[in-house]
Amino acid sequence: MKLDILAIGAHPDDVELSCAGTLAKEVAIGKKVGILDLTRGELGTRGSAEIRDQEAKDAAEVLGLAMRKNLGFSDAFFVNNTAHQLEIIKVIRKYRPEVVFCNAVDDRHIDHPKGSQLASDACFLSGLRKIETYCDENKQKAWRPKFVYHYIQWKDLQPDVAVDISGFIDKKVEAVKAYRSQFFDPDSKEPTTPISSGNFLDSVTYRARNLGRLIGTEYAEGFTVERCPAVDSIFDLI
Repeated sequence: MKLDILAIGAHPDDVELSCAGTLAKEVAIGKKVGILDLTRGELGTRGSAEIRDQEAKDAAEVLGLAMRKNLGFSDAFFVNNTAHQLEIIKVIRKYRPEVVFCNAVDDRHIDHPKGSQLASDACFLSGLRKIETYCDENKQKAWRPKFVYHYIQWKDLQPDVAVDISGFIDKKVEAVKAYRSQFFDPDSKEPTTPISSGNFLDSVTYRARNLGRLIGTEYAEGFTVERCPAVDSIFDLI
């Protein structure tokens, strides 16, 4: 199966919080979209790896994903080295996405910029044919995604590109709320965290609304890019 978009996140819920509206919009027009989680989020203060496994499956159903895979890297301790790069390269070569979304280039959680650089490096290396990888004992062909975008997470980074997600904010919020163990629940007995407050859950909507305001739409999601974005015509801008 070939994907149009592969979104890579250090933890289950990274992608949903940051670019679920964009993914839902693309799925709605027939694009094949998948998510690759690098870790199971096992060091998270709330919930457990097993709980988050199920929550990730629930979120995948909400978004209508074509695939979701977890590489099981060590939460907080994975590194950008050959072994980790090769595991991501195998997935990229198997699903051959045209577009890859990665973690934020700078963020509060150390796994986010680490995951960002690791995924970006893997995208480049995946295009080198002399790097040999195998899937089901079959040698894989080199594949390099055409575009690599980095979504925005905790920090308010300045986006290079904004995607209008008006009409898909409810789907985004539904996908986020699939992670019931992680976000605001007034009845929860779990410890509080920076992302378990009602304010944080509300921020999913009000940050999207604010970015939408800046580009003249109702809601939007922002991305930074690794190369200058191009349009066929100045009239392609909205």
